Amino acid sequence: LYLLSDFIYLILFHIIGYRKKVVLSNLKIAFPDKSDTELKEIRKKFYHHFVDIFMEMIKTFTISEKEILKRFFITNEPEVLDFLKKHPSTIIVSSHYANYEWFLGQNIKVKTNTFGVYKKINNKYFDNFIKKSRSRFSTILVPTKELFPLMENNFANKIQGIYGFLNDQSPKSKKAHYWSTFFGVEVPVHTASEMLAKKYNYPVIYFNTEKIKRGYYKTTMHILSENPRELPDYQITDLFMHELEIQIRKQPEYYFWTHKRFKHAKIISK
Repeated sequence: LYLLSDFIYLILFHIIGYRKKVVLSNLKIAFPDKSDTELKEIRKKFYHHFVDIFMEMIKTFTISEKEILKRFFITNEPEVLDFLKKHPSTIIVSSHYANYEWFLGQNIKVKTNTFGVYKKINNKYFDNFIKKSRSRFSTILVPTKELFPLMENNFANKIQGIYGFLNDQSPKSKKAHYWSTFFGVEVPVHTASEMLAKKYNYPVIYFNTEKIKRGYYKTTMHILSENPRELPDYQITDLFMHELEIQIRKQPEYYFWTHKRFKHAKIISK
């Protein structure tokens, strides 16, 4: 699969040039102090990783439980399992960084319902592909439009569960409730995870994933809040954006720069 990935990279990057301008534009905003040569090197590494992720997504259909736990592990696993035992209903926030697909393999070790929140894709064939891939390890996928009634029903009927959000994509500016700072830029951000955490007083944890080498990842839990109602509004969202930026700055080539994350930017710091 990685040999195939290398071949597809050559076509995608050098022939098709898929979103190369978007990626470079994002990188210039995020790293204004870097030279064009440095930014283009990051872009090149990103496309190698970008294709690898899709190959790893395909591998998800056949990878064994033993293999996925070998290739993707939690550094502070005892702490995570103790936390989830103490808080059986929890909200996890993460992002499109490194391999967010194989994170779902950790569901093998968790003895509770795990709900993955996702936005339906217009292409029904690719949407079905995503659903099958992400449901491999018993994760229950929940379209965003169905999330609120599901959580209300679960809460009313005392059904415990872990709710996972990828919070880094840009919402429509007209629908944004809050703007946060990301790489010195004011951008609209998703706040549903914080709103729901406060509504049900579910703790919020963030997983910082790192790529060790090709096909191997590790992730570490950071607690953003055990008692969300005690924090001012939007502080949890700001904490998430801050953690994400720190994570990206360490190895920027592993973030999904094809997203137009800065398309609604209000202010760029000087």
